[in-house]
Amino acid sequence: MRRPDRPYEPRAQRTAPPAPPAPHPSDGGGRSVLEGAFALLGAVERAEEAGLTRLAAECGLPKTTSYRLLEQLVELGAVERSRKGYRMGPRIFRLGQGWQPYPGLRGAARAPARRLARVTGASVGLNVLREGQTLVLDWTPGESAGGPGRSLESGVWPWYTAAGKVLVAGARPRLPLGPLPGSWHRQAEAIRERGVAFDREEVTAGVCCVAVPVPGPNGAPVASLSLVTDPAHSLDRLAGVVQQTGRMIGAALRGR
Repeated sequence: MRRPDRPYEPRAQRTAPPAPPAPHPSDGGGRSVLEGAFALLGAVERAEEAGLTRLAAECGLPKTTSYRLLEQLVELGAVERSRKGYRMGPRIFRLGQGWQPYPGLRGAARAPARRLARVTGASVGLNVLREGQTLVLDWTPGESAGGPGRSLESGVWPWYTAAGKVLVAGARPRLPLGPLPGSWHRQAEAIRERGVAFDREEVTAGVCCVAVPVPGPNGAPVASLSLVTDPAHSLDRLAGVVQQTGRMIGAALRGR
């Protein structure tokens, strides 16, 4: 008897099993060309500027393969040739400027952040947590906090800055790099209860920070808003205006 849910097919008419997928194009080192190109981009980013031999060795790729991929990346504007070899190109910068973890986040934060920087004279950052570190998504330098702002404008801060603490305490994203301190649960509860985190020269001498969550439409933080200043300013007095700005950005996101 044949199964009622499977009509009988003559053996000659049954289709052959699908052919196995074609192998990915390889760079010769056992990985795909795309993986090799991204490995080289990562090596260039870490080195800032490096020669072919160093980049190939760091990625575990043959020099001929590395040269071919790097020259293709040069043609695309992803890297550019330099006196020491290769460095990041302008196209990567332009592509990176368009990234945001939540639709409309940059646009919603731009005007409120500029207003906050103008009113306080401090530098203002819009931050997200990725791969255990706090990534500075956008940055508005302040007039009176240019020194601290420049020292922190490199792009990635540790998770334990005020900006990172807010995100770890409120969102449960990917675990941060490094162990959480024993007192973290108590700290996180205080941050969630008050809705603000402080950094009083805990990371960098002469740099203080107050940070608040930026809520998304469902109420969970999608980013943190941080104000970076010097020890002469009272963080407790600044907290209120930073919280108000964070709520404004959240309201703009909900209105999308």
